[in-house]
Amino acid sequence: MFKPGGLEHGGRLRAASLRFGIPLADWLDLSTGIAPYGWALPDIPVTAWTRLPEQNDGLEIAARDYYGVASLLPVAGSQAAIQALPRLRRNARVGIVSPAYAEHAAAWRREGHRLLELSEAGVNRALERLDVLLLINPNNPTGRRFASEQLLAWHARLAERGGWLVVDEAFIDCTPQHSLALHSERPGLIVLRSFGKFFGLAGIRLGFVLAPSALLERLAELLGPWAVSGPSRAVATALLQDYAGQQLQRQRLRVDSERLTALLCGNGLAPTGGCALFQWLVAAQAPLLHEFLAGNGILTRLFDNPPSLRFGLPPDEPGWLRLEQALQIFAKEFAWAP
Repeated sequence: MFKPGGLEHGGRLRAASLRFGIPLADWLDLSTGIAPYGWALPDIPVTAWTRLPEQNDGLEIAARDYYGVASLLPVAGSQAAIQALPRLRRNARVGIVSPAYAEHAAAWRREGHRLLELSEAGVNRALERLDVLLLINPNNPTGRRFASEQLLAWHARLAERGGWLVVDEAFIDCTPQHSLALHSERPGLIVLRSFGKFFGLAGIRLGFVLAPSALLERLAELLGPWAVSGPSRAVATALLQDYAGQQLQRQRLRVDSERLTALLCGNGLAPTGGCALFQWLVAAQAPLLHEFLAGNGILTRLFDNPPSLRFGLPPDEPGWLRLEQALQIFAKEFAWAP
């Protein structure tokens, strides 16, 4: 079984290539939940390469307009904030709605905080014992979306005693109406946004923290100056202002998400959950399907608890055809029992 070491993530094509003896260029990577397409990139000014990044280059203004907020902090991917936020508290009791992106729990545990894994149903019972509640909306990997009213109610109870609600909205750009961005000025509410997933530019390493100014100042001091490179700032500024391109991206992702759902259902693999960027399938035979697809150069994201697979979107028609043919072969060769 192909199981990379340490905390697992999608996109580990080099490890998969070595494991299965398939060249990197021959893989169809459906493991990451990142948009597999974007749009034409803008020209990058020479000064973005030759000068240290400066805050008055337009990025903060473009991002505030995009998210509809008064204050935010650009960071080197939301991962940078995930690792830094636990250092702003001491000896906290932290509840994490699970299953969830494993880096969250790892970061809080690394700083000595006490962690409690919760189901969504268990939050209300545990909330009075927590200093921090952390969740992903929509959830990764389940795709489950939390109602804004419920989140704000939980936040109010935490904020009464100085607690935090941390909401990772890495996959919410296709449904921005469900974001808590507009409420992020409230004390104790911290919203994390990823740039790379929706815009299909994971390599740019850019994210944003939406929170009250006082907390952002503490986080900026911790992360230090020039956290985001000049070229990344230049590209992101242009794309954040391209509202027409964003609408086309949302439309394409929604259509392809529906297509992926139909394809899986048509092969007896009805998704358990999902969102615009991925679909999630819970089944006892998930490891078998993961291994079969990987043997055919198609990489999915395997989870152990519960046994499940996350499918990202194919980037083009050859990718769709390749996935369809592989699923059809699997259905014929194996007795699938979800």
